This record gives sequence, C-alpha cells and structure tokens, in this order.
Amino acid sequence: MKTRTFVISSLLLAVAAFAGSHTALNGTWVLEPTQSDFGGQPVIQTGTVTINERQGDISVERNFKYEGASETFFYRDMTDSENNATIHSGKELKSKAKWDHDALKVITTQSGVVTTETYSLAANGSMTATVVKPGSKTITLVFVRK
Repeated sequence: MKTRTFVISSLLLAVAAFAGSHTALNGTWVLEPTQSDFGGQPVIQTGTVTINERQGDISVERNFKYEGASETFFYRDMTDSENNATIHSGKELKSKAKWDHDALKVITTQSGVVTTETYSLAANGSMTATVVKPGSKTITLVFVRK
C-alpha cells in the first residue's frame, strides 16, 4: 500500500510540475533585437509577445514594429486546448496553439504556407521564439520579461 501511495503521489507531483511549467511563459515579454537573429528578414525594431495559458485556454498576442515601417503589426492567436479548437480568420488563415512538452507551438497556415513558432524558456530566464517558414531561414527572437 505504501508503494502505491508513493507512486500516486509522485505522479500527482509530476503532473503539477508539468502544468506549472506551462504558466511559466505567462506574461509580457519584450524583444531584445541585438540578441535576435532575423534570418535575413526585415529587422524588428521593437516588439512584445504576451502569453496567457489558463485552464487549457492559450492566447498569444504579438506586437512588432519593423525597421523602416511606419506602422506596428499586431497578431493574436487564441485557442482552447481542452477542446482542440483552431482559430480561423477568413478562408486563408488558420492558427493553432498547443504545448509540446515545455514549449508552446503556434502553427499558422496562410494561403497553404505553414509557419511554426516555438516559444520556450532559456536557462538564463529569457524566452526564445523560433520561427520556421518553408523557403526562409529560421528566425530566432530573444525576449526578456517586462
């Protein structure tokens, strides 16, 4: 009986630790352009990413101002991970956020092209966002907590 109780307790602690790691990305993160690699794409002068994971609902908001651009670009993805929801914005845009272990993945399909963003915590407490799009170099963005 003691072994069984220990196993159940260990399992509950592991599940709690895993769930807690998801909320570690919650909050607003500010781009560190000098630490980022834009893969030959236009440089982002300023930017923030706000992540909120609560009870299976995930939202990711991104605000970026690109070098030479006179406007700020805003992107927002929301999903209900418990119900496996996907956000559609018109016929040509579909976005889904999901957890892949300790990393948050946002997969966006626009006009048949799939872009994958992966958000994860670095050992120094910063957040790294890796953006992969077919036919383009990988972009690595570094953020610090606001």
